[in-house]
Amino acid sequence: MTVREIYQSLSYGPAPESADLAHAWLDGFGRDFRLFIGGKWRAAHSGTSFDTFNPANGKSLARIAQADAVDVDAAVKAARRAQKKWAALGGHERARYLYAIARQIQKHHRLLAVLETLDNGKPIRETRDIDVPLVARHFYHHAGWAQLMETEFPGCEPVGVCAQIIPWNFPLMMLAWKIAPALAMGNTVVLKPAEFTSITALAFAEICREIGLPPGVVNIVTGDGETGKLLVAHPGTDKLAFTGSTEVGRILREATAGTGKKLSLELGGKSPFLVFEDADLDSAVEGLVDAIWFNQGQVCCAGSRLLVQESVAETVLAKTRARMEKLRVGDPLDKAVDLGAIVDSVQLERIKSLVEQGCREGAELFQPAWSCPKDGWFYPPTLLTNVAPAATVAQVEIFGPVLVAMTFRTPDEAVALANNTPYGLAASVWSENVGLALDIADRVKAGTVWVNCTNQFDAASGFGGYRESGYGREGGREGLWEYVKGRAGGTVVEGLRGKSQPAPVEAAPPRMDRTHKLYIGGKQVRPDGGYSVTLHLKHGGTAQVGRGNRKDVRNAVEAARKAQESWAVANTHLRAQILYYLAENMEAERALLARAIADTTGDRDGATAEVDAAVACAFHYAAWADKFDGAVHRTPFRGLNYTRPEPVGVVGLVCPEDPPLLGLLALVLPAIAMGNAVVALPSQTHPLAACDLVRVLEASDVPGGVLNLLTGPHAEMEQDLAKHDGVDALWHFGDIEAAAEAERLSAGNLKQTWTGRVLPADAREALRRATQVKNIWVPTGE
Repeated sequence: MTVREIYQSLSYGPAPESADLAHAWLDGFGRDFRLFIGGKWRAAHSGTSFDTFNPANGKSLARIAQADAVDVDAAVKAARRAQKKWAALGGHERARYLYAIARQIQKHHRLLAVLETLDNGKPIRETRDIDVPLVARHFYHHAGWAQLMETEFPGCEPVGVCAQIIPWNFPLMMLAWKIAPALAMGNTVVLKPAEFTSITALAFAEICREIGLPPGVVNIVTGDGETGKLLVAHPGTDKLAFTGSTEVGRILREATAGTGKKLSLELGGKSPFLVFEDADLDSAVEGLVDAIWFNQGQVCCAGSRLLVQESVAETVLAKTRARMEKLRVGDPLDKAVDLGAIVDSVQLERIKSLVEQGCREGAELFQPAWSCPKDGWFYPPTLLTNVAPAATVAQVEIFGPVLVAMTFRTPDEAVALANNTPYGLAASVWSENVGLALDIADRVKAGTVWVNCTNQFDAASGFGGYRESGYGREGGREGLWEYVKGRAGGTVVEGLRGKSQPAPVEAAPPRMDRTHKLYIGGKQVRPDGGYSVTLHLKHGGTAQVGRGNRKDVRNAVEAARKAQESWAVANTHLRAQILYYLAENMEAERALLARAIADTTGDRDGATAEVDAAVACAFHYAAWADKFDGAVHRTPFRGLNYTRPEPVGVVGLVCPEDPPLLGLLALVLPAIAMGNAVVALPSQTHPLAACDLVRVLEASDVPGGVLNLLTGPHAEMEQDLAKHDGVDALWHFGDIEAAAEAERLSAGNLKQTWTGRVLPADAREALRRATQVKNIWVPTGE
């Protein structure tokens, strides 16, 4: 048998994910969950509860408490008591809590994924590879916005206490979409998860308790629709955020009218999936599978309406039917399964009823030849063709694995069909003609349009609808406006400020001799010249650091040049995470770094404060790493004109003498956050902090060569940096005459220069200096 024949004959076997640890976790709570109010678990006032079921087998997983008016009132009051203190912590402290939540989510990644699959019925590979990573991403991203709130939202303050109601299709992800921005902006939360899927919200409550989140900042009240009504009607909340059906959204708009509460609604959809004749049809069909059968079609932005150009319609439909035959429906814990179970028997009956109605109205039904499992609540992937634009199944959100197909002839007709529903949540456009694709994207009425892709989500990009799909956004800068309001009397824009309490630095005892080397290409290396510089320490004694020379500069630039290309294309979230990790490890080595500063400055209290400010600085630029965006320009041109900031390349830094650690990091961090690699000359008179920072860098996943540190007299190295053609920019802060000479020498390759005596007050100026702007023009239309 040939290799080709083996591959063609292979059949998939089961690849089950063990649920043992998840069941043990449930057993640890006695499978009987309470409410999470004021940082504590408490029994429901009424003493009543209800079962939550595993959709894959219909068996009870646990009992969930039913909150009544007394419980809701207690939760709102707990949130109110906590809100002012939470807001008063300041952005940096809130950022640290959000960062801690993100880290805990990653540490409990697999447990959360399995719990979500058990409770919701979606395949484990979706919860494991999509949902939980996006949850962590939202808390990381919004930790950054917490850090930046004072400078990026001047004149704004928190709304107050936020009531949040989430659906059952993405229980943990919807929780993150709601809670992360609310907490980042200084609000507190009372969240009600869906009746069918409360377990992961309660697991999140346990995470809040584990990290020591202040009591009352997050409160989880479980229950059915009656609990939701009580939360909506409570006068003690300032903001209501709801994701769910359009019908309920209308009710909430009426219920909150005249109350002054802020309201954001992310509602239903009937999203079009448009395929033009010039599209890559095989890719389009794979995209279609993801668009409509991801999470069994229980997605508000599911591409449930296939609009395909008439000339390729039969080909696309044939490919779709063939692909449907290959889909696997079964146990959601099987890693080889494509579709899991429908969330509940009620939803399953609704899907069946609407499909039957579609057939009565003239639609032709296609389902794969294989049958679904008999245990549990399963429904096969379904295709309805010969559907009229006004048919019930073309207008009503089915919220199941059901695709309806229609054809069009011209782009104008495609747009008309796409917009022929009261919804406007999302759309997907498939065409190899980028001008056509962008023109259609511009004309379709939807809050999100994907071109040659589908179901792309990120915390940096706002998500929300037009028309009856709701209003307000979740994610991105625009999503944060939902959780702030104007501050009476204005605000004061302040710079970086940490609020951690300084810990005393103990007098340095006699120490073993330490060898401080240069840091080049991710390694500690001896200086090429073999010389050291002796420092006389304030407490007595001496220390030696390496004395860099011209060859060390050359080696460092080569290492930076080699590292910069891959660092520049690393995704911005990864760069942010590495900077957060650096801050975390700096905090862990707080005493070491503070002592290194104090050894040469003699200021022990100031040294500790400087380390705290350096940690805050790392948080600040980690926050900016995935938020320093380009812009779209409104030029008199039919098309898209947008800019994107790109890294400059290799940046040489001559750092100020004081403050030694913060002066170094205030220049290094914005440069590497934007994708540059750096060769830095730290403080000449106080270099020990930079030497000890090397040990932190080695433990923080900063790729070798991204940051290179050369100690020793500046005069012997800064001119070599200025003249080196491998350096793209030179930042020089300190001696004015030396800076002027560096500017003169940099003319060789016209490298960008930034000089001054002291560090700039505006942190964003460093980000601007660390980037160069590319303008992109994309014509659209004919």
